[in-house]
Amino acid sequence: MLKEERLKIILREINLHNKVLSTDLSELLQVSEDTVRRDLKELTEAGLVTKVHGGAISNSLITPFQQQETVYGSEAKKVIAEKAISLLKKDQVILIEGGTTIQAFAKVTPKNLNLHFFTISPQTAIALAENNDAIVNTIGGRLHKDSYLHTGADVVNQLKDIRANICVLGANGFSAEQGLSDIDWEIVQAKKAMIQSSKTTVVMCISEKLNSNRKFIVSSIEQIDYLITELPADSPLLEPYRRVGIKIL
Repeated sequence: MLKEERLKIILREINLHNKVLSTDLSELLQVSEDTVRRDLKELTEAGLVTKVHGGAISNSLITPFQQQETVYGSEAKKVIAEKAISLLKKDQVILIEGGTTIQAFAKVTPKNLNLHFFTISPQTAIALAENNDAIVNTIGGRLHKDSYLHTGADVVNQLKDIRANICVLGANGFSAEQGLSDIDWEIVQAKKAMIQSSKTTVVMCISEKLNSNRKFIVSSIEQIDYLITELPADSPLLEPYRRVGIKIL
């Protein structure tokens, strides 16, 4: 595989999943981890990604308030955000995390519903604060610097005292066979606690991430109530998810 082709694949994976590990890229590209590290260094020096310990993260993850058109899949994420609004009702308590799809949703949450949000993401809290009619609480803990989410035992313990109507999650990996998955164990524990503290779980996922699996399971497919993508609800690509009983928007 030519270097130019390899860099394009790496850049796509980082922008799609927000964070990737060097070990996963090495396996995907069938090259050594040293080669991957050199590629990530080159992309970082070009200002296209941000290299972190063990891998790299998308620039849109650390600069979420830039112009929306610079976010990967921004138009699809806007469609998903608009669809998600239909699930919101007056006086609901909503648990919500972070990420660029969640950011798109946070920016369009309707006023006059007296929504009460709890989030593990400082960035999401700031975006939600633009809605003057919403109550916004952050769930504090150690800031996970590769994801800008609060994680750890403090987060899990605070979530135990919440009974939310809806939990809104993004997806790193999502498939009908494995369910919702991620690459970071601490983030997985926080998301598990969010699901356990909610009556209904909603996954927002651009179609490119469907049928992809990551290292650690957040939840089985049976724990997910709604799947929201940019695709039409009757898209054949969504048939495996309809068969297992998930409601599709």
